[in-house]
Amino acid sequence: MSERILTHNLGYPRIGPNRELKRATEAFWAGRRGAGALEQTGRELRAAAWRRQREAGIDLIPSNDFSFYDQILDLSCLLGNVPRRFGWDGGPIGLNLYFRIARGGHSGDCGCGGIAAAGEMTKWFDTNYHYIVPEFTKETCFRLSGTKPFDEFREALALGIRTKPVLVGPLTYLHLGKAEDGLDRLSLLDGLVDVYAEILGGLAHEGAEWVQIDEPILGLDLAPAWRTAFDAAYARLRAAAPGLRIILATYFGALHENLELAAGLPVDALHLDLARASELDAVLGLLPAEKALSLGVVDGRNVWRNDFVVSRALIERAQQHGGRLFAAPSCSLLHVPVSLEREPGLGANLRGWLAFADEKLREVVTLAQMVNGEGDPVEVYKNQVAIQSRRASGLIHRPLVKARAVEVKREDAERGSPFSVRRRKQRETLGLPAFPTTTIGSFPQTEELRSSRARWRKHELSNADYERILEEEIAAVVRRQEELGIDVLVHGEAERNDMVEYFGEQLEGFAFTANGWVQSYGSRCVKPPVIFGDVSRPAPMTVRWSQYAQSLTERPMKGMLTGPITVLQWSFVRDDQPRRETARQIALALRDEVLDLEAAGIGVIQIDEPALREGLPLRRADWPEYLDWATEAFRLTAAGVRDETQIHTHMCYCEFNDIIASIAALDADVISIETSRSNMELLGAFTDFAYLNEIGPGVYDIHSPRVPTTDEMVGLLRKAAAVLPTENLWVNPDCGLKTRGWQETLEALRNMVEAARRLRRELA
Repeated sequence: MSERILTHNLGYPRIGPNRELKRATEAFWAGRRGAGALEQTGRELRAAAWRRQREAGIDLIPSNDFSFYDQILDLSCLLGNVPRRFGWDGGPIGLNLYFRIARGGHSGDCGCGGIAAAGEMTKWFDTNYHYIVPEFTKETCFRLSGTKPFDEFREALALGIRTKPVLVGPLTYLHLGKAEDGLDRLSLLDGLVDVYAEILGGLAHEGAEWVQIDEPILGLDLAPAWRTAFDAAYARLRAAAPGLRIILATYFGALHENLELAAGLPVDALHLDLARASELDAVLGLLPAEKALSLGVVDGRNVWRNDFVVSRALIERAQQHGGRLFAAPSCSLLHVPVSLEREPGLGANLRGWLAFADEKLREVVTLAQMVNGEGDPVEVYKNQVAIQSRRASGLIHRPLVKARAVEVKREDAERGSPFSVRRRKQRETLGLPAFPTTTIGSFPQTEELRSSRARWRKHELSNADYERILEEEIAAVVRRQEELGIDVLVHGEAERNDMVEYFGEQLEGFAFTANGWVQSYGSRCVKPPVIFGDVSRPAPMTVRWSQYAQSLTERPMKGMLTGPITVLQWSFVRDDQPRRETARQIALALRDEVLDLEAAGIGVIQIDEPALREGLPLRRADWPEYLDWATEAFRLTAAGVRDETQIHTHMCYCEFNDIIASIAALDADVISIETSRSNMELLGAFTDFAYLNEIGPGVYDIHSPRVPTTDEMVGLLRKAAAVLPTENLWVNPDCGLKTRGWQETLEALRNMVEAARRLRRELA
């Protein structure tokens, strides 16, 4: 008889079922709660998560997957890798310093007495989660500087749960960081492995039996030196704690040429993401008999119910090969909402098609029980009824939508004239000064505004009263921008709860949860729509508010839309058709909105695509196909307008070098990008490429509460003007201002406008 299949989980959502972590963290930042209260909330959330996983029947439950902000920042602090500008004295890293690294700000509490810029933030592989980028210099010296993994293991053990501590692996940590002055990051590996060895020894001493080490970079195209570095590093880690069993976890994609490397490393188990890669047969031919195989058969990135027939077949195929097996989600469940229990408002059909984190854990356990001969046949029957119901549902398929997408022609995705012609006409129409100022779209949303929206949703506020409140807010935003002297205005997006959810609520083919929150970064949580069917636009979505705002001013007013790829990436997307088909449907729906905005007198339209880069497949060989349909979707959205209508787009937190040709292929008249955290380093891609269209490099970081000075912004603009034609430059923040307070926003924008004026005088 085959050995019993065990279950494990790679990570659990940390925000809490009611976003308790968000509220506690923001109360700490605001000074309403102390560090002790926040730490107590953390303990309660961890304990609840461990208990829920135990109740679901998971055999190996993770610890050290919790974070107050970001797991990579946690690891940097654990390793003593704190950038010098924060003035760390080598002592304990408290919450104040921890959050200062994440958010920037005054640094008096850590001894340096000045202002320190926040750590750079970027996307975690191809997800919508952001991590704080580790920084490395020639002086970087790692040392064990915290006790978090040990503390959390002991916490769980006190509850009677012997957890499996989780660590991001040393090679992945180095690979995801940034080095100055051409430093070879691998030169730091020996010292880093020393500290990892100390951590593993400490966990073994505490009583840990298993540890999970995540090396998702094994799903990337790695240079030979990085591939070679794995063997020696893991031989040392193996020797550091011989009695501690190691699960090497890979996820988010296929290993391809790294599969043999991963299978041969001196670890006790290898985890594969079988939701995103079909490499089971290959690994079965490579894995030594003594090494366990963890099968990630339940998709940890999407919300669709698992097909037990398909997953069971995979497990049984592996079982026939022999060896010890684990069943697991494909990756950490950080990327999905906590539980369907809080979604009574979803229709019965749709609810039956979905699985969130808690449901996915039960799916893992049920699959293991089925293969172990302990399962209930009724569960399989119920599962297959739901799977067949979704496939046959008339809610999903709309023939007219499919026909319109099929009929798209190449010229539908091309502007009528080249940029040089459009630019001349737009300058004549708009009459803007040099270094024109604008913002990215959203302005602060006060508690009163959010409360009004909540009351309106509960039908406690009439449509007329709610619209009056919105009109008053928009009028105030327009007036403030005119007083500041901003050149191209926005209406502030007072009516919008989220840049994707707002549009999805008005499109056919989307569904919405009441509490389906996932973490994007820090305390920022989003509630992604669920794209379950063919997408179309039944009526205009934004025209009413943009037209009203334009009526209040003589200055140009930008219409604000979220682009098709960002809507796609920041939603839970149907998995029953190629993503490119869904993207084209979204693009056609948004194209209708763009044309309606233009017809309503809006001469500047911004189509945000911050998620274009994160949608890239992990392997470069797969990039051309994705970039082809992704850029086509943007152009299809924008290309129907007249030459005089200026199309903007916005992107943030990505390596533009990778996709600069595709950014140019978008053919947007103006692109605004995040550059403040990187000190304008990201502009190198645009200068090397000789990017011809106009560009607005962000001159201050809106994710930090600190207000930058005019001198700082002038310094950044001078850097930009030194490498780009000055006539191409716009002046703007690096992202929307929705999450900021009004006082800091007005101060920062006042400084920004003055910086633009100073540059006009200097470079007139």
